[in-house]
Amino acid sequence: MTPSRPYLIRALYEWITDNGWTPYLLVDARAKGVMVPSEHVENGKIILNIDSQAVYDLDLGNEAISFSARFGGKSIDIVVPVKGALAIYSKENGQGMVFSEEDWDPEPPTNGKKSPHLKLVE
Repeated sequence: MTPSRPYLIRALYEWITDNGWTPYLLVDARAKGVMVPSEHVENGKIILNIDSQAVYDLDLGNEAISFSARFGGKSIDIVVPVKGALAIYSKENGQGMVFSEEDWDPEPPTNGKKSPHLKLVE
């Protein structure tokens, strides 16, 4: 099964922007594959404004979120693997969703079988 996080990010982005709010993305800047301007990272995290007026070519993909934005007058390409997205929320009221490591759907067992969720109790 595919992870639900990219779908939730897209849905919340749409909900936030439909209400006229500004979508912010909290990113673990230390996550593998994250490409963000290091001078704006604080305590290993960065908050990115992903509003359509703040970014160019926004792609909320299943594997990564990517776009171009201006930092200090320079255009920079940003890449955030979806697993590195910690939260998406509205700047104006803080409503949104925080993700944890457990939110990332685990890979299926190597033998292709799923472990049972029900247990026989006598």
